[in-house]
Amino acid sequence: MPRDKTLSHEKVKKAIKEEFLEKGFEAASIRSIGARAGMTSAGLYRHYADKEAMFAAMVEPLTQDIKEWTRRHVERKYILAEKNAKRDELFGENFMDLIREVILPQREEFRLLMTCSAGTKYENFIHDFARDNQKEFLRVIKYLKGKGYPAMDVNEEELHVLLSAYLTACFEPIIHDYDETMIDQYLNTIQEFFMPGWMRIMGLS
Repeated sequence: MPRDKTLSHEKVKKAIKEEFLEKGFEAASIRSIGARAGMTSAGLYRHYADKEAMFAAMVEPLTQDIKEWTRRHVERKYILAEKNAKRDELFGENFMDLIREVILPQREEFRLLMTCSAGTKYENFIHDFARDNQKEFLRVIKYLKGKGYPAMDVNEEELHVLLSAYLTACFEPIIHDYDETMIDQYLNTIQEFFMPGWMRIMGLS
């Protein structure tokens, strides 16, 4: 009977994830991944070009989902502002929804991204994510001011510091692999702490 290639590939993915979660990218070895998957290193190379490709295959779907959620989130904010939505409606969806809808369903991949990615292009994820979003955030603030919202003047460096602090706080419960009840509790606390400040900056408080 022919081998089930889908089953084989899923077994390889499981072995890769386990190896990276246990050892991190730099200490992980192709030979060890092969042993976990029950195949030779040569067999692994029929699935992935190299160790970098293996790691990317684990985390890239998540990073793309995060980028797409963020793009849709910003787009919805502009649409609501154009309709002169009420302030609470405009700020209804927030970063906590990204965590609950996108990150928590892929929490092992997220832990790989945050704690096991040293030596890869993903190792500065928080810095890169803050950098990629701060310019858009500033455009949103400028836009809201133009619509009559009393948004604050914040420079790019200030915003980078604030975004980095916020992201770090939001991600900590997941990085530490707390159970869902504790994560939900901590996210609610973080939201209560940070949201008034974000709303004040955007002129929505």
